Amino acid sequence: MVMPTSGIASTKYSEIKKAHPWRRCPIGQHFVKEHIIHIKPSKKHPDGLVKIHNYCANNPSRKEELSYDEIQFITQTYFATLSGSPTAGILIKDYPTSDDFDGLIRGWTKYWDDIFNSDDPLDANLVKALLGSESSFNINPAGGNKNAFGLMQILHDTFLILQDPKGELHDYLVRIPWNKILDPTSNICIGIRWLYQKKKLASIRLKRKASWDEAVIEYKSYWTQVNAGQIPQGLANFREIYQLLQGG
Repeated sequence: MVMPTSGIASTKYSEIKKAHPWRRCPIGQHFVKEHIIHIKPSKKHPDGLVKIHNYCANNPSRKEELSYDEIQFITQTYFATLSGSPTAGILIKDYPTSDDFDGLIRGWTKYWDDIFNSDDPLDANLVKALLGSESSFNINPAGGNKNAFGLMQILHDTFLILQDPKGELHDYLVRIPWNKILDPTSNICIGIRWLYQKKKLASIRLKRKASWDEAVIEYKSYWTQVNAGQIPQGLANFREIYQLLQGG
């Protein structure tokens, strides 16, 4: 078997220090799943195909990064056994696909809450309400902002920031191929990571600890309207959905 050598760590999974128990690789590395590579045909590999087994690759940034492969691994390995919020069965009449992504919302909310260990943890129902107000629970919603993509309407600029080790995030980056931006679990993972960043930015803006509602205002770029005493429709929709999910 041929293995690539550049950037590969030989550390055993059982000996690594991970940012989260669900992570496959240690801090500073990312998971690459088994795949096939094409090489020059040889006596050993006459078809020019070589299977590369799972491995952990070093991040050039040496920072904590989630890869697309690890996002899929975490989702498939851990999310099915989780329970709790978000609430199901409340929005079906108006949004037929509203419960389709509950497991992904539940899992990534827990993951990022664990990572940041906040004394004000994020509520999965709030994430579900945000998702509903952004895309109406459609993977590729029609209309609206043509520069926003997926369930949580990720901007391309946001996508780039989430991968930039020299950018505003500094750490806990998320790297996925752009052609996977509509993948529901990747999109939700990115959106929740970005919401955490928006809470941080809202706190800087307000010069105090921001609430999650204020983080949503930052996420939706509604401060101009809110400061003028207006309630934009997108914010009103979010609050209405969130209240319903909370049983209000």
